[in-house]
Amino acid sequence: MKVKLLAHTPEPEKLIAAAAKNCYSAADVDSVLDGLTPEKTDGFLQMLTELGHDSPVEHASFTFAIEGVSRSLLAQLTRHRIASFSVQSQRYVREHGFEYVIPPEIEKIPAAKQAFLRAMEDDQRTYEELTAALLESHMKELTAQGVPEKEVRRRADKMAIEDARYVLPNACTTRIVMTANARSLKNFFQLRCCNRAQWEIRALAEEMYRLCFAAAPTLFAHCGPSCADGPCSEGKMTCGRVAEVRAHYLALREGKTG
Repeated sequence: MKVKLLAHTPEPEKLIAAAAKNCYSAADVDSVLDGLTPEKTDGFLQMLTELGHDSPVEHASFTFAIEGVSRSLLAQLTRHRIASFSVQSQRYVREHGFEYVIPPEIEKIPAAKQAFLRAMEDDQRTYEELTAALLESHMKELTAQGVPEKEVRRRADKMAIEDARYVLPNACTTRIVMTANARSLKNFFQLRCCNRAQWEIRALAEEMYRLCFAAAPTLFAHCGPSCADGPCSEGKMTCGRVAEVRAHYLALREGKTG
């Protein structure tokens, strides 16, 4: 898995503080940014956290490039609907020797890993066989329809992989560009950094959180799973490792984790 923070709102914390200042002072548009020193900016952000006033936080957004994650993760990620996603298309991109994610529990059992790798090889072989058969059929049809020769291969290839992709597994990797505002990201981190989240999306969420915290430490000071800074929100479903989680996020915020 590789995650890169491509871009974010310039001076995100100052912008959020300006939005908060607009709500709580008589400042006009010409002066709303005036006087927002780092100390006053931090004060506004802390006030918003204490009040639970989250709408100003929506003015800052962050864009990530993500690769080496599975289509299974993609299905979970896009459930977070207040975000924008651009995903590598299996309709237009042929999967030559597709890469895949091996779950850690499978990786550590030799027999299970061997069976998994055989399944991936079978899927790749079937994908190639289907692509070849469909390509030949579509080329004949398009030629019979009088499609110009230089167009036949391109169109037939696209039509072939569009249907052949149905045999590709959830483990097949993909690339994603994702943009979300800070309020949505805070919610995402609370849900997906939790130990009870599925392992792959938890790893992604934690790396995204690390990047966001580095870019805007005051804004993301109290993020991550709910138990990192308060009580566990999982009730009877708690993992029971609150002290461990708090120590981990303290080390992450202090830059002591890789």
